[in-house]
Amino acid sequence: MGKTTKVIALEGRLRDCRNVITLGVRPNFSDYDAGKVALIRNADKIYYPSPFYAELFDTMGKPTFPSYHCYKFVQDKIKQTALFQLLDIPHPRTRVFYGKRQKKTIGDHFAFPFIGKVARGSAMGRGVFLIRNPAELEAYLQSVDIAYIQEYLPVDRDIRIVIIGQRIVHSYWRLAPANEFRTNVAVGGQISLGPVPGGALDLALHIGHTCRWDDVGIDICRHNGNYYVLEANMKYGKEGFRQAGINYTQLMEEMIANEEI
Repeated sequence: MGKTTKVIALEGRLRDCRNVITLGVRPNFSDYDAGKVALIRNADKIYYPSPFYAELFDTMGKPTFPSYHCYKFVQDKIKQTALFQLLDIPHPRTRVFYGKRQKKTIGDHFAFPFIGKVARGSAMGRGVFLIRNPAELEAYLQSVDIAYIQEYLPVDRDIRIVIIGQRIVHSYWRLAPANEFRTNVAVGGQISLGPVPGGALDLALHIGHTCRWDDVGIDICRHNGNYYVLEANMKYGKEGFRQAGINYTQLMEEMIANEEI
């Protein structure tokens, strides 16, 4: 039997869902009134608790959606790469360089062109650079404290696969615009709803289950016949849902009611 009572959320992601009460995120827990404190304490699960409260709820043993594991890796490419390497998940060759001495050795590990990224906090294609020569490398190094360097795979498209709960709810291609190596919709990438290969879907499910991520957009590309995960996005956009005619709010209402999340 599905849920018939309303669930509790803190962040506003589910504010339009009829079966969700959104309380907001208060940095001082004492700012919640007695009624909201009771709702939080008595809830079987808290939805979208925020990075701050996800850690606290995990410590006290209260389940959340998304899982605490999602919040631990949100917008942190360094941690994601380390996890992919640890779990032997196919990922473009990547190294992180700290300090001036390490950064001077980048050329020992990578030949131009290669990718440089802002390691933490960037999204929607921002903070991603195609580095083709020493001058571009120097400009990149001047803009970051930690150099996150990745091999360049010359592809003109990748695949976004969205996992919610334990299943794939949507997948689509993202096509790079002319004269652009990034496929992000925010930088002009186009969404294509053509069939997504089963190998990519299988890899995404493996990543979601192995990494214990239950609300994530996983970006995968195919290069020389092999699939590679580029990164995981816990703050994925909804444009792909809109273009496919999927009502995201209704989807989430139904998954909550069916106790899938």
